[in-house]
Amino acid sequence: GGKELTGHSIPEVYGAYEPTAVFVPLAEMMKEENFAKCTKELFGPFQVVTEYKEGEIDTVLEALERMEHHLTAAVVSNDIQFVNHVLGNSVNGTTYAGIRARTTGAPQNHWFGPGGDPRGAGIGSPEAIKLVWSCHREVIRDVGPIPQGWTTPKAT
Repeated sequence: GGKELTGHSIPEVYGAYEPTAVFVPLAEMMKEENFAKCTKELFGPFQVVTEYKEGEIDTVLEALERMEHHLTAAVVSNDIQFVNHVLGNSVNGTTYAGIRARTTGAPQNHWFGPGGDPRGAGIGSPEAIKLVWSCHREVIRDVGPIPQGWTTPKAT
């Protein structure tokens, strides 16, 4: 990935690139000189992927705590105690949790923005931060069981 797309009508100011994924080991991501680069929010087809091993969940939770905006998150697991541990030790806006937790930054029919009013989101401003933390945290749980033969619904 990372190559500029050709043959499209997207205005140049927005940029148009092939989807790109970069793997960064967790220990490298956590280094002061790498963390901001690895966790910068980009509006494009780009993702930083890492992995963690048994006993490293506290490092993952530290990474979540160090991130700047705490917008949307997901915990995908069928281990309820693990899900509860992560939810109880992290702060985010809308959080999807369970075995089919959707990981979208644009929730459908769910609270988004302070007090349920998306016009007040203003993410990053001091006023928005005060308003966001004055309201509830939306946690959408999906703990199953998954019916036999279930498949992800077609996008609409």
